[in-house]
Amino acid sequence: MFGMRRREFITILGGAAVAWPLAARAQQATMPVIGFLGFGSLENFGPFLTAFRKGLNEAGFVEGQNVAIEYRWAEGQYDRMEKLAADLVGRRVAVIAVPGSPPGARAAKAATSTIPIVFGVGEDPVKLGLVASIARPEANATGINFLSAEVVAKRLALLHELVPGAARVAALINPSDAIRAEAVRNDLQAAVRTLGNVQLQILNASSSREIDAAFAALARERADALFVGPDAFFNTRRVQLANLAAHHSIPTAFAVREYVDAGGLMSYGTSVADMYRQVGVYTGNILKGAKPADLPVLQSTKLELVINAQTARMLRLAVPPSLLALADEVIE
Repeated sequence: MFGMRRREFITILGGAAVAWPLAARAQQATMPVIGFLGFGSLENFGPFLTAFRKGLNEAGFVEGQNVAIEYRWAEGQYDRMEKLAADLVGRRVAVIAVPGSPPGARAAKAATSTIPIVFGVGEDPVKLGLVASIARPEANATGINFLSAEVVAKRLALLHELVPGAARVAALINPSDAIRAEAVRNDLQAAVRTLGNVQLQILNASSSREIDAAFAALARERADALFVGPDAFFNTRRVQLANLAAHHSIPTAFAVREYVDAGGLMSYGTSVADMYRQVGVYTGNILKGAKPADLPVLQSTKLELVINAQTARMLRLAVPPSLLALADEVIE
């Protein structure tokens, strides 16, 4: 009798053991799936992904618990975006998140007119063709405009204040994103005219090797300072850029603070981590039923000036008290 019961007990337990993974799999199958279209790679974008997940959490979603995320990484190549966007559309994801990459946002918009898209772009999303207007997007895309282009002139002025003797300023731009490259070039040329006695030299780079070549050109031409344009590819190469600037002893201004964490001299611009968080919040809101057409494009207003005092000392630069007072953070 006991043996019989024991066998029944084992059978019931065995059945339960089979049922539990099935239940877990069934739960995962019913979870909404976010398609995440990333420009760089997981290694480069870890801190930003943490911020994106934080935004999702604020909207009530936790990866692996009540939402799944399919990641597609372009590994720093803009021309891969179209294929990756089409792949996510083929997966029939619930929403596509494309933070920090205008070419990625355009690729997603070209790939689907029905799946909701949440973007983060530095340029005017109306000019990029992503939305009808900031207040009323009207179609399947909305997101965050993080004003990277608008602060170009201010960033150049801050660099000039930090290096007042700089007569020859070089600017590094990525021609692969033609729309942004042209906008940054125009903004810089206008800003240089207001500074007066400053010569501007534009250098192009869209690969690691071209970045090395640009720094070799800087050394030959004896530029006094360098302005690195806002660009997702440059973000993936921030350690290389900070190291080359140190190696060539050239004072350099960057768009986001992560370069300064890597040893760069200064940055002025929007908090990219905060933009990723906001994209996460909007993505969560859409999963809860909000429609992109009803969500106005948010203007990211959190601007930060970060200065690396250690790098300034290495470059024998005295940071003016006025800049120290303005800085949101000084890294010692």
